[in-house]
Amino acid sequence: MTDNTDTLVLTEAAAKTPIIYKILLGLTLMGVIGGALTAVMTYMNVGYTETFFTDWRKAFFSALTIMPVGIIMMGLLTKLFEKLLPDTHHHKRNLLIGGVMAVIMESILAFSTAASMIGFASKSEFLMGWFDGFIGALPVGLAIMVVMSLTIKPKIEAFMKS
Repeated sequence: MTDNTDTLVLTEAAAKTPIIYKILLGLTLMGVIGGALTAVMTYMNVGYTETFFTDWRKAFFSALTIMPVGIIMMGLLTKLFEKLLPDTHHHKRNLLIGGVMAVIMESILAFSTAASMIGFASKSEFLMGWFDGFIGALPVGLAIMVVMSLTIKPKIEAFMKS
């Protein structure tokens, strides 16, 4: 005769999602979102030239170094907004978090893309490159934010907790 608690423990252990799957999901999301945004920002900074893909790859790999900060910030902002707005419907709260994250992350990605494409030799050129990249990618970032906030983020959170 088997003990029910042993069966329950084994079932829970089998249901746990391996950490490698969680890491792969995070890397995939960073790649898709970061790739799309840095592609738009690279286009806004240098246009579509014969070196576009080389320029974009350089901006993308530069952005990958800062994207883990975004994942941490998303978790912190989620907890903060849950405490500040506990009675707000989760869809509204997720949209607010997504909007704040879109602005923050696009600012950082525009900075790294402008630094990769233009450099810091001319402050005015760098700032113009940052602004062009940020404004050009804003519609893309906001569209991604709406989709992520309303459909994908709740599923990702459930997956990461499993």
